[in-house]
Amino acid sequence: MLPVNQTQLDQIRADCHALVRSRARLSAGAAVIPVPGMDMVADVMVFSELLENISARFGLSHTQIGQLDPATRKYVMLAAGRLGSELIGKLVTKQLAKLLLAKVGTKLLGKTLVRFVPLAGQAVAATISYRVVARLGNNHIEDCYRVAQGYLTQDGALVAQQP
Repeated sequence: MLPVNQTQLDQIRADCHALVRSRARLSAGAAVIPVPGMDMVADVMVFSELLENISARFGLSHTQIGQLDPATRKYVMLAAGRLGSELIGKLVTKQLAKLLLAKVGTKLLGKTLVRFVPLAGQAVAATISYRVVARLGNNHIEDCYRVAQGYLTQDGALVAQQP
């Protein structure tokens, strides 16, 4: 369900930022493990779950958008398209997460290579992993926030009344 007022929307945004920090720490922890490919598998799993969770909290998951009335569904999809969001209303699969992570592939490739340098390399790899997941997650939060806020304030008038 889409947020019904600005207060609820702001709380969802804050909760999602905390969720992103938590999942980015998990990704950073996996980057320290010196098993080839383990960090990439962890990043894809963490990121796909994170994106779906963020979308659902804003009421913008694939399933939730499918349940909206046609006019609202059209508005949400057009708003997401205007933002250039590739994720709002999409079924977030591990394949989609891989494609998104591949967009920042140079950093991730560097992370994979640098972590084999004892100690310092693992710290750098963890930092890169944290920043990549945090940046992509926070970008998705802001996209979802703008779409939901646009729905609440269509034509500058608040659609839902404050409780």
